[in-house]
Amino acid sequence: MELHQLRYFVAVADERHFTRAARDLGVAQPSVSKAIRLLERELGTELFHRRRGDLALSAAGEAFLPWARQVVTDLAAAVDEAREVGGMRRGRLSVGATPSVTTSILPHALGRFHAAYPGIALRIHEAGSGDLVRDLDEGRLDLALVILPVAHRSLETVPLLREELVVAVAEGHPLADRKRIALGDLRETPLVMFREGYDLRATTLAASAAAGFEPLYAVEGGEMDGVLRMTEAGLGVSIVPSMVVAKGGALRAVRISPALTRTVAFAYRRDRRVSRATRELMEHVTSLVRSRRWLSAMPPGLEVVAV
Repeated sequence: MELHQLRYFVAVADERHFTRAARDLGVAQPSVSKAIRLLERELGTELFHRRRGDLALSAAGEAFLPWARQVVTDLAAAVDEAREVGGMRRGRLSVGATPSVTTSILPHALGRFHAAYPGIALRIHEAGSGDLVRDLDEGRLDLALVILPVAHRSLETVPLLREELVVAVAEGHPLADRKRIALGDLRETPLVMFREGYDLRATTLAASAAAGFEPLYAVEGGEMDGVLRMTEAGLGVSIVPSMVVAKGGALRAVRISPALTRTVAFAYRRDRRVSRATRELMEHVTSLVRSRRWLSAMPPGLEVVAV
């Protein structure tokens, strides 16, 4: 069994397509097909069910994938570690983050990191915490910025910041001049709601239930940018992190009483060495949060607290 066979197998399993996997790997498609056939012959079982227009992992493939992915991931980590001796002139880093973090903190931190280490290739994956936790566990990511709590024994979490959730409303909305409202005041107010899988959706539904009501939806199923734009258009109000409501922008932030807060944390695998590139990025993000310079874009009275 050769390493490139495992790499090809993982790529095909991720893409569910030989041609796309070959393109991502930068090799010819017949080479990928041949490697998989030889691997299956050595294992004595099919790893994929091949049907016209469809490719699916077999039961053996499902069982083999986590082990193959771990070998490939460990080798990549070893290569990165060796490259660190060369002063991080080359390498790669896969980072995941929730949409609000991707649109606020992360661009500033990545800009500084890239300026310091231009040879490190960055891959960013934007998703909800549940998806990011899964991707970390399966070795797809080196680091993620997630929302606590994270109940997963394979992951280590390091709290980064705590922030308020606010009600975002458009100019001219009846609530736009309010400084604070109780969550129960939204009982008859239609919400622009995030899609399934968003932490903010689950938090909003849980907080509404605790306040004794079920939210009304003006529209649901949006991503972060879509929810903000639909709120600006006056379709309804939304409950969002304070960091995404820009000072002087088209939305007004109304604080919730009692306050709803959330904690953003770094997450990474316990059983994998944390590379120097990962440590450096964590330091860049932490330094940015503690500097508070980026908070000038937030509405007055709201702040993010480093933890």
